[in-house]
Amino acid sequence: MRRTLFRSRIWRPALVRAGLLGAVEEVGPGKFRAGWTDCNGFEQSADTTTRASAVTMVAKCASGGLRFHDLRHSYATWLVSSGVPINDVQKVMGHEQASTTLNRYTHGSDGRDSRVRNALADWGR
Repeated sequence: MRRTLFRSRIWRPALVRAGLLGAVEEVGPGKFRAGWTDCNGFEQSADTTTRASAVTMVAKCASGGLRFHDLRHSYATWLVSSGVPINDVQKVMGHEQASTTLNRYTHGSDGRDSRVRNALADWGR
């Protein structure tokens, strides 16, 4: 399956079903409302007769959403945050240089400031 087909047929509908892209709600027997935000930031909605058609409409019309590649960034960030040495993360990610891993694929984590303060406090003892 080509990347574009995967995105439109599998990935984006899965995001809708998971509640991460737009919304689909049953508003009556055989009536579903598809809701999404368009590329201009306006809320849009449409009624359909099946949940599947509502999911398809949101997947097609909603702007934004999590990209599959975003999982790669999360993976690298989780590894680094869990204490995996950066050179190991670099190898797992397939990067030639550790700077690529650090600059593009890892992001600051919760509690960073307190960990830095604690490390500096421990160093002075």
